[in-house]
Amino acid sequence: MRDFMATVLSWQSRRRGLKPTHKSIIIWHVLVAAYVLLSSFTKGDSNAQNFNFVDLSHVFDNTTIYWVTEPPLKLNVTYNGTLPGKTYWYQKDVFSAATHGGTHLDAPCHFAKGRWCVSDIPLDHLVVPAAVIDISKEVSGDPDVHLTSDHLLDWEKKHGQIRDGSLVLVYTGWSKFWPDPLTYSGTEEREKSQLRFPSIEGEAAKWLVERRKIVGVGLDTMSLDIPNGTFPNTHVTLMEKNIYGIENVNNLDMLPPTGATVFVMPMKLKWASGAPCRVVAQLPAGSASGATSYTMLGSSFAFLVALVIGLIVLRT
Repeated sequence: MRDFMATVLSWQSRRRGLKPTHKSIIIWHVLVAAYVLLSSFTKGDSNAQNFNFVDLSHVFDNTTIYWVTEPPLKLNVTYNGTLPGKTYWYQKDVFSAATHGGTHLDAPCHFAKGRWCVSDIPLDHLVVPAAVIDISKEVSGDPDVHLTSDHLLDWEKKHGQIRDGSLVLVYTGWSKFWPDPLTYSGTEEREKSQLRFPSIEGEAAKWLVERRKIVGVGLDTMSLDIPNGTFPNTHVTLMEKNIYGIENVNNLDMLPPTGATVFVMPMKLKWASGAPCRVVAQLPAGSASGATSYTMLGSSFAFLVALVIGLIVLRT
């Protein structure tokens, strides 16, 4: 860019039959300064690429909702302050929690003997394309609406067949009630019979395992299975095929139906049937890269403005 500006200045000087002067050198510096200044206003945040990622996890704290039969999270800060004789800050903690609560992974061994536990799941099953099935309009706050095979068929008519190796994510809209236990789970009591929330019909799970080659299923409610059912059809159907589950997912409304890549990052607990899980989605190019595009346009605009300013000054 500097070479180009110098060429312009030299061309202007020759055009007017002049040699480069002290004035033209000053103008060149002004031109560079104008470009840098305008670029600083338009280039945007240097971390703009971070807007391509969506956190699909709920934070873990004392409001985190756990399955009604499981103990809640306990975090004990055991030290918080400046150590004796030291000048720096130091904090340490101890936590305990059930493996099935908050945003967490259900490993296949949760409901299928001899299948993968958390630490057994291959990495290529944890960094995968997402198929996001939006049934939030049908649910519309009704806890008794669940994903069916008809929803899956309708989705494929619009978006094409679910890709092999996909994670199917079911968006019910229920995460808006988190972390209120009454609206999110249907009860403030630790009583399974009172649970009510949207989930996945067993026949939908059967359709997926028989017709598609998926690696996992997640949703934004407490369980893959319909609460109060007499048999956990969805869990068993999926997990016998080594298909894992993710429960209490967040921010699914921010994902497109296809194109996102999901990073599933459970705590690597050996022999565990479940684990707290950080889930992150990377959006496809163009979905949330406006900041990056704006940066490029802004820099180009700054260059053009600076160039025009310089040429005007040279003519005076």
